[in-house]
Amino acid sequence: MVALSNPIWYILENYIYALPPPPPRKRTKPLEVICVGLPRSGTESLQHALIRLGYGHTFHGWDIIYEEPNYAQQWVKLCRKKWFGPLDGKTVFIAEDFDPLIGHSVAVTDAAASVFAVELTQAYPSAKVVLNYRKDEDAWHQSVSTTIARGESLWHLWLMSWTSGPCFWFLDGNVNRDVRGNRRWVVWEHCAMIRGLVPKEGLLEWMVEDGWESHCEFLGKDVPREQKFPHVNAAAGWGRGHERRLARRYILGTLRNMGVGVVAVAGGWYGVKRYLG
Repeated sequence: MVALSNPIWYILENYIYALPPPPPRKRTKPLEVICVGLPRSGTESLQHALIRLGYGHTFHGWDIIYEEPNYAQQWVKLCRKKWFGPLDGKTVFIAEDFDPLIGHSVAVTDAAASVFAVELTQAYPSAKVVLNYRKDEDAWHQSVSTTIARGESLWHLWLMSWTSGPCFWFLDGNVNRDVRGNRRWVVWEHCAMIRGLVPKEGLLEWMVEDGWESHCEFLGKDVPREQKFPHVNAAAGWGRGHERRLARRYILGTLRNMGVGVVAVAGGWYGVKRYLG
């Protein structure tokens, strides 16, 4: 994957793989909860739990991939501003940076929340912050390696990323390589950053094993005694679920674009032959 700071990216982003800009969302309800834990730390279980507690639309990292219209290109622009400097000259992130993407949500978890943990907590200072984590860093790395880090090793998705604009925005570099040698530091530094950033009274450190009690107490909600805490998106079923769903999502666009390419090449070759003949 070409780095966001590389001039080639400008051509890829704005011409070859550009997507129609989606309509900006507007915030009608305040953002109440930001779950800043890393992916594969119970993020989807948290999403389901927050919805059951009445938080309505809770934005998850998979929404970046699946939602229609798709806002992945807008998330990439925020990543560029974070790591390579802003194009608008404004170095500080504010709510107006995020509301066009998550203005319909009252809570956020997984990739969007962990990648932009600092920026979101500063942009929405009244929101409560949940630091969801896994006690065993090796187990976390194993889970990452067998799920989201497999994206670039799946040859069919890799091929489709060259011929499908939406799939191009899905594949995000060699995650497994980046995490493999630094897994403990990734977890430790992220958690230490959050603990130093968020006041204790506004922060809950939480694991899936903790269940409803501490979670509900922190959020000021009644414990749903009749329901067990949701446990979803286990690594064992990830490949059979999301990988197939992603392949189905992009294959039609890939076939369409390949067909257009074949017709264009054939038409060009026919024109050359007529010209030369």
